Amino acid sequence: MSNRSDLGNPDLNSLHPDVKFTRRGFIASSLATGFALSAGPAIAQTAIKTSDDGLETGAAQISVQGGNMPAYFAAPKKSGKRATVIVIPEIWGMHEYQKDICRRLAKLGYYAVTLDPYFRKGELYKLTDIKDVLAAANTLEDSVMLADLDALVGWVEKQPKANTKKLGITGMCRGGRTVWMYVAHSKKIKAGVAWYGGLNPMPPAMPQTPMDVADQLHAPVLGLYAGADQGIPLAMVERMRAGLLAFGKDKESIIHVYPDMPHAFHADYRPTYRKEAAEDGWKRMLAWFKKHGVV
Repeated sequence: MSNRSDLGNPDLNSLHPDVKFTRRGFIASSLATGFALSAGPAIAQTAIKTSDDGLETGAAQISVQGGNMPAYFAAPKKSGKRATVIVIPEIWGMHEYQKDICRRLAKLGYYAVTLDPYFRKGELYKLTDIKDVLAAANTLEDSVMLADLDALVGWVEKQPKANTKKLGITGMCRGGRTVWMYVAHSKKIKAGVAWYGGLNPMPPAMPQTPMDVADQLHAPVLGLYAGADQGIPLAMVERMRAGLLAFGKDKESIIHVYPDMPHAFHADYRPTYRKEAAEDGWKRMLAWFKKHGVV
């Protein structure tokens, strides 16, 4: 995640021609639907809502250093162990977008789980100013994030429907960066998919970058990046690709770039959503998991 934002302070009524918001109306609407407030208005026409029909869903509190970390899971109601996917949130933490991704994966037969890595900082998705979100999220140390994920994996290993022998991980934005970092940290992941994960260092909380740990990856990672991402320049993406090549990881881990796409093109609740690229990336993610045994 870059320390700059491409969100700015947009005119809420100019982000989509068919949606009109006042600031008060926007906040009330977003709180009602559970999306991140400072990401821009939730676009009702495109925000995907997946029902929980046929699914077992629920919330959990996982004991970690400094408190109890919130988590959300979804799985098919039918009995049997399921290949498992961890979904890492963007800088706003866990909100409706990640929960819906879990339900989408559960509809496909997975046990899917997400978490709020920023719970110690508060409910960041409720903040209305992106600067406040960044100020809080960028203080989360990688060491704490990795330890929290270890705790989450430990919790998932005890769930009767989760098959952690077939464990995958995916995430967007800061979550995409975390995918790279966690696959280099843990030997329990079979495959990862990182959506436009930040590649620059942000000390002191994030002193290393995915490029710094490219030689330490324990599993193959698919990186999905945006050619017009203002926070992650293509030159930086190409350096990451070169790093994978230099360390002999390019046969296992690959990067795919979507030309002219903005950051967060998969986020269907945001004005940056690009349906064609989002659906293509989703198909690539599922194929990647299948190829590497997370199925």
